[in-house]
Amino acid sequence: MNVLFGYINSYYANYVNRKIQGLTPMEDKKKTAAIIALLKKRYPDAGCALHFKNPLELLVATILSAQCTDERVNKVTVDLFKKYKTAEDYARVTQEVLEKDIKSTGFFRNKAKSIVNCCKKIVQAHGGKVPATLDELVALDGIGRKTANVILGNAFGVPGITVDTHVKRVSYRLGLTEQQDPVKIEYDLMELVPRKEWTHFSHLMIFHGRYTCVARKPLCGECVVEKLCPKAGL
Repeated sequence: MNVLFGYINSYYANYVNRKIQGLTPMEDKKKTAAIIALLKKRYPDAGCALHFKNPLELLVATILSAQCTDERVNKVTVDLFKKYKTAEDYARVTQEVLEKDIKSTGFFRNKAKSIVNCCKKIVQAHGGKVPATLDELVALDGIGRKTANVILGNAFGVPGITVDTHVKRVSYRLGLTEQQDPVKIEYDLMELVPRKEWTHFSHLMIFHGRYTCVARKPLCGECVVEKLCPKAGL
């Protein structure tokens, strides 16, 4: 019920925003489609930057990526994924040992605890297999909506919008949402972006936020969607 009310409130706020800008819902969706098309040309290789071969590897890599660069995570997981191949392997290891294996990713104590407890639950409740639904994933230790959508979209092919710091910043600047709460932003974007595009759209926004629409000083002169951008908050 709270999720439903959150969606309704988010929809209403976005509707008011469109009215203020003079955009109809159809025009808003056309603008979003144009943004997606331009970003696809700008970032043809946009995709998940974390290296993985199966859902478990992506789950672990995504937990490790918190407050850490994807490049660093990929360096750590080269050896980590050779040492731990199943959820049972992570469930059996002591937290102290795993901490040493992932120390260079930062916040290693919390991450090790989350991975061990998460995998224990995967073994106990899901037969050692990473679940493929949002509700089951967010019930695991260390897995929120953002991480769950990363796993669903990239490991299972289930469309999902991942709202990280880049998506949050870029979608606000582009006028696609006025929200600051990640869940409300997710609902706003779900309304504007075709479902089949949700996962790829997230990657496009992340790439754009990482390489062009950066936090401190966006490179507006090099931006392919500048003409469509109201530069909200700038």
